[in-house]
Amino acid sequence: MNTQMLKKPDISFYKGQIITGKWHKKTYHVVRKLGSGAIGTVYLCVCNNVQVALKVSKQSHSITSEVNVLKVLKKVQGHRLGPSLIDVDDYVHRNGYVYSFYVMEYISGEPLSQFVNRHGEEWLYSLLVGFLKDLQALHNEGYIFGDLKMENLIVSRKPARLRWVDVGGTTLVGRSIKEYTEFYDRAYWQAGTRKADPGYDLFALAMVVLRIYYPQGFERGNNPKKTLMQKTSMAIKHTGIRQLINKMLNGEMIEADIVKNELIYYTMKQNRSRTQQVNTKQHTRHDSVVYPMMEVLSILSISGLCYLYVAIFM
Repeated sequence: MNTQMLKKPDISFYKGQIITGKWHKKTYHVVRKLGSGAIGTVYLCVCNNVQVALKVSKQSHSITSEVNVLKVLKKVQGHRLGPSLIDVDDYVHRNGYVYSFYVMEYISGEPLSQFVNRHGEEWLYSLLVGFLKDLQALHNEGYIFGDLKMENLIVSRKPARLRWVDVGGTTLVGRSIKEYTEFYDRAYWQAGTRKADPGYDLFALAMVVLRIYYPQGFERGNNPKKTLMQKTSMAIKHTGIRQLINKMLNGEMIEADIVKNELIYYTMKQNRSRTQQVNTKQHTRHDSVVYPMMEVLSILSISGLCYLYVAIFM
């Protein structure tokens, strides 16, 4: 049996193919390929006139691991940490091999970089506030996102919210990160280990911010830490936010909630400074600054709102 598993070939589906589960007998019509990675491939499918995302792999143990993560995320009340789990089944290929797959909610939206380019930098930090709140909830459950990168993030609407769409790199705290992308990996930048801890995710999130300003990325050079400081200094003009990003890169921030609270403070302080300079002629610009912060308020907890009040008015 082990020999057969080692020889099991990769699998791919084509547009229009119908996938029927071995056990639950549900059928999924393949629309297109969404992406692929080390674990498997994700396809956009339709089931009962509803769009879903189906992930298939020849590594059944990896599929089981990801399903368990999705089940854990589902237990976190009040948070939409990732896509909702819909179905888990096997698919019997015509080659005789059995492939495991699971079906999850398809999160439609816009890539983070594209969204920020269209709506402005103010939205970046506003979206990060809600994301950090969700990230803290994940860490509280004993998991690290791991492969946190631009490609795994999408901005959904109503309200605008930064969501992650792939839990393949999610790792239990204390274990080694197995799935990562060099640009977002702190070990690659000689800024720490690949041991799963909250600081690993916060470093990666800081790199996501830098990737907004450097869409093509940049080389680490002979002194990676110096490179990061220089790139951060050149990209982020607001002193408080720049210092916060540097703390995340240097491993000084180990709790997402603390980063969230500091980001709220600096973002509101920055926006308040801008609105003081707005006159009647600049009224349209004023609205574009205020609206993203209203989105932030819609996803903050009561404690977050209390902090916001204290930070600004006390």
